[in-house]
Amino acid sequence: MTTYYAPKGGLPPQTQLLTDRAMFTEAYAVIPKGTMSDIVTSLLPFWDKARFWVLARPLSGFAETFSQYIGEVLPGGGSERPETDPRAQAVLFVVEGQMVLTLAGTRHEMGEGGYAYIPPGAVWTLSNESAEPVRFHWVRKAYEAVEGLDAPEAFVTNEKDVAPTPMPDTEGKWATTRFVESEDLRHDMHVNIVTFEPGAVIPFAETHVMEHGLYVLEGKAVYRLNQDWVEVEAGDFMWLRAFCPQACYAGGPGRFRYLLYKDVNRHMTLS
Repeated sequence: MTTYYAPKGGLPPQTQLLTDRAMFTEAYAVIPKGTMSDIVTSLLPFWDKARFWVLARPLSGFAETFSQYIGEVLPGGGSERPETDPRAQAVLFVVEGQMVLTLAGTRHEMGEGGYAYIPPGAVWTLSNESAEPVRFHWVRKAYEAVEGLDAPEAFVTNEKDVAPTPMPDTEGKWATTRFVESEDLRHDMHVNIVTFEPGAVIPFAETHVMEHGLYVLEGKAVYRLNQDWVEVEAGDFMWLRAFCPQACYAGGPGRFRYLLYKDVNRHMTLS
């Protein structure tokens, strides 16, 4: 059964120790699930009955290409004008509850595992017509247009309807659910789901130009971040800057899964 971790907020008790796994370095950051309390949420213009945990934002020495939120919308809440930047494209991924996305005039009822790609300049609204809160990831990136390439079209799907692609020579123990074809150069970002079965590994230190945001949806593992091995679990977020060495060992007992952002398919900016 597929499960997704979603924060609920609240505040830790006064008796809790301050020791935590939160880390912020020049090469990576780890934002553990325990830090996502009520007092670190943000409110956004034109949203009703909604709050957001901001996991990443463009910032010198931190994320450069994207922002990522976890949104929580209460019953009756939502937005008729969710995005205020016409350059922004988005991916929405539902981790708990139900929401209605109206995109270019078409209504989509999205439940857990629901995934939507929204191109820049698209007209969309979001509402919660259910009796329970809905929680979802919202990944935003300014689209890098290229002369001769059309912008991608919008689409809505669900994880359960997309077959994972096993990594070569891994017997299916390491697989990626890709919502966009890798060869489609119209897209300048990918937001995928990566799954490791217990005992699976990334058997070398990946070092590459893509920036990453990783939100752990399920399970636990030890992750190599630059020179450090860090324990992570469902609800934790990791940011990895370009060229940060990375590897992973999924020790079990269950699957280890994360939502992965990366920037792709564009020349390197020279200014």
